[in-house]
Amino acid sequence: MKTSYLTAGFGLWSWLATRDHKRIAILYTISITLLFFIGGAAVALIRLDLLTPHSELVSIETYNKLFSMHGVIMVWFFLIPSIPATLGNFLVPMMIGARDLAFPRLNLLSWYLYLLGALFAIGALLAGGVDTGWTFYTPFSTMFSNTHVFAVVAGVFVAGFSSILTGLNFIVTIHEMRAPGLTWFRLPLFVWSMYATSLILVLATPVLAMTLFLIAVERLFGIGVFDPALGGGPLLFQHLFWFYSHPAVYIMIVPAMGVASEIIGCFARNGIFGYRFMAYAMLAIAGFGFLVWGHHMFVSGQSAYAGTVFSLLTFLVSVPSAVKVFNWAATLYKGRISFDAPMLYALGFIGLFTVGGLTGLFLASLGLDVHLHDTYFVVAHFHYIMVGGAVMAFFGGIHFWWPKVTGRLYPDAWARFAALLSFFGFNLTFFPQFIVGYLGMPRRYPEYPPEFQVWNVLSSAGASVLAVGYALPLFYLFWSLRYGPPAPDNPWRAKGLEWQTPSPPPPENFLATPVVAAEPYAYADEDSRSG
Repeated sequence: MKTSYLTAGFGLWSWLATRDHKRIAILYTISITLLFFIGGAAVALIRLDLLTPHSELVSIETYNKLFSMHGVIMVWFFLIPSIPATLGNFLVPMMIGARDLAFPRLNLLSWYLYLLGALFAIGALLAGGVDTGWTFYTPFSTMFSNTHVFAVVAGVFVAGFSSILTGLNFIVTIHEMRAPGLTWFRLPLFVWSMYATSLILVLATPVLAMTLFLIAVERLFGIGVFDPALGGGPLLFQHLFWFYSHPAVYIMIVPAMGVASEIIGCFARNGIFGYRFMAYAMLAIAGFGFLVWGHHMFVSGQSAYAGTVFSLLTFLVSVPSAVKVFNWAATLYKGRISFDAPMLYALGFIGLFTVGGLTGLFLASLGLDVHLHDTYFVVAHFHYIMVGGAVMAFFGGIHFWWPKVTGRLYPDAWARFAALLSFFGFNLTFFPQFIVGYLGMPRRYPEYPPEFQVWNVLSSAGASVLAVGYALPLFYLFWSLRYGPPAPDNPWRAKGLEWQTPSPPPPENFLATPVVAAEPYAYADEDSRSG
């Protein structure tokens, strides 16, 4: 019997002390999945409460804590680490022909820091929660909230160091540990996405850490940093927070773009159209992400001149995103497309991301944003990008690489059904929020005028469908671990070094160091050989 990373050592300690990047990716996946369902439970109560115009299920104070808990968990402990910490951790060394990441001990430490931060946050939420939202806006978070702000901020602060270590590890690994012949422009686009994301993690996360530290200093010691009553400036907090948090959007979505690129090339049996432009577009998105934070502050008091500049830059950041959508469409053109479950998730990602990107242009318009700011239109836009985009791609990646990770095949019919159900449920949940937001319903309010009820009922009904779509994979994927047929080494006939190893891979990834001689996504070679 061949030895895989799953069978190389048994017992709890062999996992908790592992330095194998593949096992650490599994530990991250288990942790992140648990937090995903905790955050989902909070939003289920929110949607139930919004079925009626008056808050009848929970009190207003509890409602504030529920949407805060949902945001804190989903943004800081699911969306930001979801793809880099799981698929990225597992795949980056294998995709570049390395035995492991450059710093295996730091990789393990990053998981423990993530876990410690999550325990801080969940402990605070269980002890009574926080009511500031996931943005911790000052001076409410520093002076007026009587909830457990410090503990939650401490949890996010610690988790930020986990992100920094992961990003540093990826950057060094990609620079220094590529297989012979694997030049920069032979890298898979997923690796390019991890590289661009890692640059954001390393450069932007320290700003978040400093900002959260200043919240703690002001809250604990009354030092006037953000509170105007103490000589501070609340707009300073927004500038610092959004300087990190808008690039954080691309921490969530650029990895999803990498996953979609791998899946679309494979299931269209076509080389990625404009490969170099795709790679440059990811770097451009990462760079532009640092220049557009002010579009969150059009109505916050910044100057009209600054608003105009940020509006223009926000329109410009859509260009590299549009390049990627165009190139995916061109890759599909004349492709031999097969609609397996990963491809359905990837196509769903493209559709939802496109809607999210186009509605972002509405919010980039200075005049229109005055009307739409802090309405459910913003909620819908954000979720089309972050949930519709990032989560669809995350599930697509899980289904695509599941046979490689586990050595087992899952029931494809159930997986296709889950992908379609998620797409339908998502649109039923969030498209009505565009309408009700445009009509004027503000976000974060537990009560609303009766004329908005029909849209909220549709949204809540969609959320129940979406919950089933998200929960289904949990059942059939776990079923496949015991009853699924053994997976061949390359069930999708995909390109890439990770498919040249056994399923599941051995502890050292490769029995011999691979040498790369082919260009990436050389699916056209199949036609020439068969012809």
